[in-house]
Amino acid sequence: MSLETEIKDVLARVRQASKSLALCSTDQKNAALKDLARALRRSATAIVEVNREDLNRARTTGISGAFLDRLALDEPRIEAMARGVEQIVSLPDPVGETIASWTRPNGLAILQVRVPIGVIAVIYESRPNVTIDAGALCLKAGNAIVMRGGREAVATNRELAGIIAGALERTGIPPQALWFVDNPDHETVQILKHQTGAVDLIVPRGGAALKAALRDSAVPMLPHFDGICHTYVDRRAELKMAEEICINAKCDRPSVCNAMENLLVHRDIAREFLPRIARSLKEAGVEIRGCERTRELLPNAAPAADSDWDSEYLDLILAIKVVDSIDEAIEFITKHGSGLADAIVTDDPIAASRFEAAVDSASVFVNASTRFADGFEFGFGAETGISTNRLHARGPMGLRELTTYKYIVRGSGQVRV
Repeated sequence: MSLETEIKDVLARVRQASKSLALCSTDQKNAALKDLARALRRSATAIVEVNREDLNRARTTGISGAFLDRLALDEPRIEAMARGVEQIVSLPDPVGETIASWTRPNGLAILQVRVPIGVIAVIYESRPNVTIDAGALCLKAGNAIVMRGGREAVATNRELAGIIAGALERTGIPPQALWFVDNPDHETVQILKHQTGAVDLIVPRGGAALKAALRDSAVPMLPHFDGICHTYVDRRAELKMAEEICINAKCDRPSVCNAMENLLVHRDIAREFLPRIARSLKEAGVEIRGCERTRELLPNAAPAADSDWDSEYLDLILAIKVVDSIDEAIEFITKHGSGLADAIVTDDPIAASRFEAAVDSASVFVNASTRFADGFEFGFGAETGISTNRLHARGPMGLRELTTYKYIVRGSGQVRV
């Protein structure tokens, strides 16, 4: 049997299971999620052991520390995953929600009602927590899910997917509603992206290689690709606050997509602020690459090349540019940003309002770290990704973003004339 035939056969079973899942009650879905949270805690030691195998294999390939951080699971991270699942339990079920309703002059009652999307394929790279986050959210939103993770985390993802499937089966939900693609070969992506009759949506989470692989996808996508995030420190910023926000945005977890990659500093406060932030960045082990004006104030900074402004380092590297105005900062973000998350630090409400209106990113922050661009932090429990798309969802994708809608029209014998 060819790989394409095998995938089509499995997807047919996933599609069938999606119909049953779409009709499951909120109580039944929540029971499965509660079971999943308990199973994660119960299996924490086993998960860490399997994850260690993936980490050891990854180290032999010379993969960077930032990549290893994304790949690694420990008991605190597993506990965070379990708590995220429990938070999803506490959220309202979007399926069946009436978005809007109205009555026409002829007496027809029209309701716009949320329904599951159907079968969602999540294609991701090295972060195994995505397996739980995406699986739990899709379950609550009534969607079957196809998971295809990166080869570096295949053992961990297989273990986690098995735990989800066990929770489904124990609570009477068809386990076929979840399919973990055990084959990490690139050909699986090429096949999945053309299954228009079986897959309703692809949510890709990855970098340039995944973007290239999905370029001609026939299945609609909500992509989560680059995360080139900026923080602009305005001329009227409170510098202690700015320092704390910038250190958090760069250093809290530099390997994730909502970490700051470019720092923009207004010229009026650069002489005071840059040496101050540079000391804190040096203590955290951050390599600074700067424009000419930055290097005049920070002689030890490496010169920033043009490519640095468009780089998602996912590491302890930061590019810094001194700008003459907020307009220059906004223009720079428009040119070099990826539209995921950008921030301003300022005490000037006019500057804040201008930044909010002019920066066209999925999440715009005022006096807060870009690290808050996250489904858990937004109160979604978790996320299937952070969409930089404009349709149909943008920013962290929670339960509502995993639904579509249909119209229900109720009459009393009306006919159109």
